[in-house]
Amino acid sequence: MSVVTVQLGQCGNQVGQELFDVMCSDARDVHRKTYSAVSCERFFRQTTQGGKQARAVLIDMEPKVINHSMSKAAKSGRWRYGETSHFSQKQGSGNNWANGYCVLGPRHRDAVEELVRRQVEHCDMLAGFIPIMSVAGGTGSGVGTFITQCLRDVYPSSFVLNHLTWPYGTGEVIVQNYNSVLTLAHLYQLSDAILVHENDIVHKICSQLLKIKQISFSDINRVIAHQLGGVLQPTLTPASCGAYSRHPIGIDWQVCPPPASAGGSRSLSAGSFNTSLANLLILRGKDVYSAETGGFEDPAIYTSWLPPDEALSLWKSPVPFNKYEKSATLVSNSQALLRPLDDMVRKAWNMFASRAYIHQYIKFGISEEDFLDSFTSLEQVISSYSELQ
Repeated sequence: MSVVTVQLGQCGNQVGQELFDVMCSDARDVHRKTYSAVSCERFFRQTTQGGKQARAVLIDMEPKVINHSMSKAAKSGRWRYGETSHFSQKQGSGNNWANGYCVLGPRHRDAVEELVRRQVEHCDMLAGFIPIMSVAGGTGSGVGTFITQCLRDVYPSSFVLNHLTWPYGTGEVIVQNYNSVLTLAHLYQLSDAILVHENDIVHKICSQLLKIKQISFSDINRVIAHQLGGVLQPTLTPASCGAYSRHPIGIDWQVCPPPASAGGSRSLSAGSFNTSLANLLILRGKDVYSAETGGFEDPAIYTSWLPPDEALSLWKSPVPFNKYEKSATLVSNSQALLRPLDDMVRKAWNMFASRAYIHQYIKFGISEEDFLDSFTSLEQVISSYSELQ
């Protein structure tokens, strides 16, 4: 089964290019033909010349980043993007979510949907879509949200997994909190699953673990790509009966609601802060079948109403990932994002209460009621996760 990736905005196109590069490198080993074949089927298609072409659509309102990503892929000599799989204009979204969602997205909907349709037609069997985007800017967040809505409308039975890059807390764009609130509130209703990388956390990985002195966005994107590749590359799951799972995003992302009797609440400052609803642990490389995973089965890290054997999924592959002897990747549906989410909503609300920059959104078609609906939606998310116990 194949996945079509939709790269949106500067961040989405840069992360997407790094991701395809990582997965192509990982799948090149001729000594692991089955693993490589499954990986390539998911993310690449064979051209008539025998080369690898990414199953991707590149979208940005400015051509510079797309041109650079396509050139970089072609120069690798290992894979490339389709020559007609991209869409760009000459003027960006001005870091305005409303401009991307209400104006530019609808204006170019037909052209983008046609690009996606062509990629889907090249798939023998479509598993779903992975839109890759930032939540802070205008194209990635605004156009990205609109395109996600289009994917949901046109392909209602296909899985949509959004990957979001969370901006630095110190600020990259003055209205990033507005853009983030509007993006997250909409995607919460549209997506089957949302994977988030925080720039602040990835920056710490680059600084403290990789010991990089002068950290660039390329370093950030490369770490994100490696972690995403660790999730998306082929694995053996309990249900795959010894064969690599054909569905790259085929996990039951739905979490059972708590029973009515499960009451109580927990403050954000409580000691046992990071309670999990569900965890997916992916082990790759040497000794995966003898690795000790008991710590992830500890009932103390999960809600009291969900047994650990239901909350934990364990995927394994004896094939090393990207030349690492051993690697582990954890995808956690937990309270980890509560503090940055609460902080972002608070900052956005303070700006909204003082009516800062609201006119810049209203002129593109977003009303104050739209803002209030988004705040309400995210406050409900914060409340639900805060009450986990």
